Amino acid sequence: MKKKLFILTILVLTSLGIHSQTIVSTSPENKKVVLEEFTGITCGYCPDGHTIANNIANNNPGNVFLINIHQGGYANPGNSGFDFRTPFGNALAAQVGANFYPSGTINRNSNALGRGSWNGAANTALGQSSDVNVGVEADIDVQTNTITVHVEAFYTADSPESNNKLNVALLQNNTIGPQTDYANGNTTEYNHMHRLVWLITGQWGEIITTTTAGTFIDETYTYDIPNDYNGVPVKIQDLEVVAFITETQLDMPSGSGTFPTYSNFSAENNARPTSVEAILPQCGFDITPNVTIQNFGENDLTEVEITYSVNGGTPQVYNWTGLLLSLQNESIELPFISYTTEEINTINISISDDDDNTDNEIAYEFNIANQFTNTINMILNTDNAGSQCTWDIMNSNDEIIYSGGPYANNESVIEAFELVGNCYRFRIFDAAGNGGGSIVLYDSENEVIYNTPGNYGEGEEVFFRTIGSLSVNDNNLQNVIIYPNPTNTILNIENAEKIS
Repeated sequence: MKKKLFILTILVLTSLGIHSQTIVSTSPENKKVVLEEFTGITCGYCPDGHTIANNIANNNPGNVFLINIHQGGYANPGNSGFDFRTPFGNALAAQVGANFYPSGTINRNSNALGRGSWNGAANTALGQSSDVNVGVEADIDVQTNTITVHVEAFYTADSPESNNKLNVALLQNNTIGPQTDYANGNTTEYNHMHRLVWLITGQWGEIITTTTAGTFIDETYTYDIPNDYNGVPVKIQDLEVVAFITETQLDMPSGSGTFPTYSNFSAENNARPTSVEAILPQCGFDITPNVTIQNFGENDLTEVEITYSVNGGTPQVYNWTGLLLSLQNESIELPFISYTTEEINTINISISDDDDNTDNEIAYEFNIANQFTNTINMILNTDNAGSQCTWDIMNSNDEIIYSGGPYANNESVIEAFELVGNCYRFRIFDAAGNGGGSIVLYDSENEVIYNTPGNYGEGEEVFFRTIGSLSVNDNNLQNVIIYPNPTNTILNIENAEKIS
């Protein structure tokens, strides 16, 4: 981290002209609020805390800034692979007694508060005058991933402390990951916002040694953003900056926040396909691929021609229109495409020519669905809302051949199906969108096709194949089994000693 610190008094400002400041006001203002929330991915009440904090910010636009600090036992990633902790969280929590979750502080002016007290404390702070105003702006060089943060502060009154500290926090938004949620059911698709990833100024900030009325502070930092923090990828388009002043390590008179701008693009017009949404193993159904397109050019992106094919089959073209600003992305559902199933299937996607054609193509592989015996068993246990649960089994012609539900509450349902050789899709639904009871689908050899404790949200689906079978009751041919069916590679025939 590199920085430049510049402090002047009001007498020097007068000789230079009042316009020396560009992003901070010299007029007295009330305090702005920085709400630091201590949270974790296995804290079941934390999503409610996030909602309360977001409501406070939404009700006071431009005056409330949120920092979510993942810390403590509830932030332990376990086997999830999502470690949102930072080197700073434990010390921040310890100084305010944040030993329950969610807890939080408003401008660090008290010990940690429960979420029910945040709104009142925020309103109190917003009604108090501040002795210093803070402004911040930031820019990210997209070629080097270097962020430059410019902070200005102006003291409209004397601080009660001779030394203050200036802090710059780097946050990341829109990280999809796991979250325990007692109100809405656990999920692996929670959108984590305002997540502290780094303190650019260190644990307690940079010391300000002149804190009297008329003091003007101008500080610039540069920081090289890594590719990830604790293995969690960084997306520069989702970063946010919050800057604030503390009188010691506690008691913030004010702060401010911003979203970075972006510069140094290599091309004016450059779209790129960045990812293809996971495709379940398939075996005979048309697919509707979802591809994410990102605008990595300086100009707005308004249209893209997308060409796609599966296993080298006939290409299909889709023309997307919309508006993507620089670094913005959008997931696009392409129209369904038919294809011939192989053991490993490849979808190739390309976009129309632009200023940089080296990043215009992407490929994604998905497997053929696993094969099982013809006898399929299901055990379904409903929860306290059995009437919300339904399911069905479809064959490769999109025909529903079995279905069930709604059910009574806390009911145990046991089903068995005899299926001919084909490709099938099992679908489970929950009308309330928060999942239900446990389900297991398995074959006569106890091979599991699908298993869930109930966290399937609005619903899930799985594809599977069964062995193609043919029985002929004569003296020459009995119990012939042919598999897989359909096939375009190897055809296996069992129990067929006398076939001409």
